[in-house]
Amino acid sequence: MKRFLSLALTICALCAATAVAGCKKKEVSTADEYEIFAIYDGEEGKLTATVDFTYRNDTGNEISDLKFNLYGNAYREDAALQPVSASYTQRAYYAGKDYGGMKITEVENCAGWEVAGEDMNLLTVNLPSALYPDQKITVKIDYELELAKVNHRTGITPDTVNLGNFYPILCAYDQSGFVECPYYSCGDPFLSECADYTVTFDLPPEYTAATSGKIVEESMQGDRKRVCCRLENARDFAAVLSDKFHVATAQTHGVEVSYYYVSDNSPEASLKAATESLEYFCGTFGDYIYPTLSVVQTGFCYGGMEYPALTMISDALDSDDKIYTIVHENAHQWWYAMVGSDQLNCAWQDEGLAEYSALMFFENNPSYSFTRVGLVGNATKAYRAYFTVYSQIFDGTDTSMNRNLSQYKSEYEYTNISYGKGLIMFETLRNSIGDEKFLGALKKYFAENKCKIAGYEQLYSSFIACGTDLEGFFDSFIKGKIVI
Repeated sequence: MKRFLSLALTICALCAATAVAGCKKKEVSTADEYEIFAIYDGEEGKLTATVDFTYRNDTGNEISDLKFNLYGNAYREDAALQPVSASYTQRAYYAGKDYGGMKITEVENCAGWEVAGEDMNLLTVNLPSALYPDQKITVKIDYELELAKVNHRTGITPDTVNLGNFYPILCAYDQSGFVECPYYSCGDPFLSECADYTVTFDLPPEYTAATSGKIVEESMQGDRKRVCCRLENARDFAAVLSDKFHVATAQTHGVEVSYYYVSDNSPEASLKAATESLEYFCGTFGDYIYPTLSVVQTGFCYGGMEYPALTMISDALDSDDKIYTIVHENAHQWWYAMVGSDQLNCAWQDEGLAEYSALMFFENNPSYSFTRVGLVGNATKAYRAYFTVYSQIFDGTDTSMNRNLSQYKSEYEYTNISYGKGLIMFETLRNSIGDEKFLGALKKYFAENKCKIAGYEQLYSSFIACGTDLEGFFDSFIKGKIVI
């Protein structure tokens, strides 16, 4: 995600302290599968949906329960954790504070189910019997998603409907079990494994759907439109709906790039930035694995937000910020969508890399108004200002980079550590080992971790494998020992 946050604003905030109809089934897969059928009611502002989820136990352990993150419940009125921070509340809730929520209405093929978690954000499904390694099961989850009026990942904006994180999604699994993801307003509190998706939206006929998946069938069913799409090896799936979209398209590297917009004085420039950055990242890091990429202008209180094969770009951005955000979010297709990481505890691993990847694109495409020197200088200046402010307000400044999202005091701190310091770290590293080793390490990191969740150790080892002792370097940055 790309955030833009002013220093003055931040200081003030601190001081204030059924089966998928119309879609033929694909060939047998070995991945987990989501088949989603979702009906959008524009008058009610509600999504009524069914998920048929097929789980294949590849954990090596016996599994008795499945746990799903319910991100849509973050928008309910009694949520303990607010989805939007104080710094962004006014621009997010454009019509005054509004609420939504996700209601599970039925779960089939289970022994029982419960919604609980830290903030009613976790659906636990008790399986009929223990599931042993390499066995599979399909459970059906019916739910309703009430959409708040909010310029955020999931909500109704003045011109669009944002459907990020709009369905129950299986928690990622590690050595401690399924990982619950509380919806902290700071950062991107999402962690999930790759799966295959078949998604059908039932919509009013005037709506266009921009989605993560390639549209394989579109038809009219009475007075409603059905749009069916597919996506494989995806960490999650998102869509944006609107009855006002214009669409510009291009082709590159066998990928159909589509720019959906409501109002843009230079849609050709936006599409060009999307297409050229995809070309550059393919050539620099490795091939993009999805057949389409949707770049979508929408109501959003931050600069932008990444999903596999879809990026949300705020309709409030000026031309330069819009171009920068498109490139940054496209970089996330490599560092988040294809190569996953622990965004809950190591946000710099994808945000810092996305920032530096954007720098590399602009460095190699001088027709744009951003330069390597300028971007490094801006990040360094902003980081030093943050350090000075926090040294004055708090008793010392924590500059460590591996920490849980709940441990950041503000979005200002999060932005400077995860984005700014991350960019500075990669710039320093590149200057230390040279371009050839730096680019080789990133290619290695991408190739070895594609469609997986990579720990920060995997990133370190990709650079260390280039033949240079870098453990001390990473340690100094990550633990906050280095002075910038």
